Amino acid sequence: MLDQPAWSVGATRTTAFARGLTVMVSTPGAVLFLTALGFGTLVRDAGMTMGHALFLSLVMYALPAQVMVVDQLQRGATLLAVAIAVTLTAVRLLPMTVSLLPYLRDKNSYVLPRILAVHFIAITAWIEGNRRLPHIPEALRLSHFYGIGLGMMAATTVGSVAGYLLAAQLPLLIQAALLFMTPAYFLLSTLASAVTRRDQLAVVLGGALAPLLYLWLPSLDLLIAGLVGGTIAYLCGRVAE
Repeated sequence: MLDQPAWSVGATRTTAFARGLTVMVSTPGAVLFLTALGFGTLVRDAGMTMGHALFLSLVMYALPAQVMVVDQLQRGATLLAVAIAVTLTAVRLLPMTVSLLPYLRDKNSYVLPRILAVHFIAITAWIEGNRRLPHIPEALRLSHFYGIGLGMMAATTVGSVAGYLLAAQLPLLIQAALLFMTPAYFLLSTLASAVTRRDQLAVVLGGALAPLLYLWLPSLDLLIAGLVGGTIAYLCGRVAE
């Protein structure tokens, strides 16, 4: 296996799980922790309790959806409207799940553990899963991903609690900057993991189109930017081939 990490040679599933947990003290874990600080302050400013921050971090485990819930409830939206809005933000996770699930499948694992593992598929976990799982033996992948997911959930939960407790100390500008760290990390990680010029072109075109589309259709800007940028990059790649 190419680029197989030394720790995975002869490792058990327990070892793979423990190695996955270490992600909480790595750069992705730090980014999630700092981002969750901003979410914790947002929850407190909205007049909600620490229990709400904990519940949203553990049950939803997707910061854009968590922010959507808090924002919509603060605006007085109904629970049905909040549920629809959150569902629309979660649609983006479906292709991530479909692309990552093959790495979590092996002949000795059961269906239920794989279904439960899907709960941890968010942007950062998806990036780390795609970066790590292809390089370790098939039998270790599911356990390793569970470690990654639980480690990142721990970082997010602790960050949310810390942010809630520190809300009175952080100015609004710092809160906004902390919330921006996850999309910034995702953008840089996507560029770093782009394999072909086509992938790089898709990111660049999407980034260039997004500000213009925000001025035109602010409710659909990211969706259209991704669709148009990716389609143009795909067609350019086909022409080049």
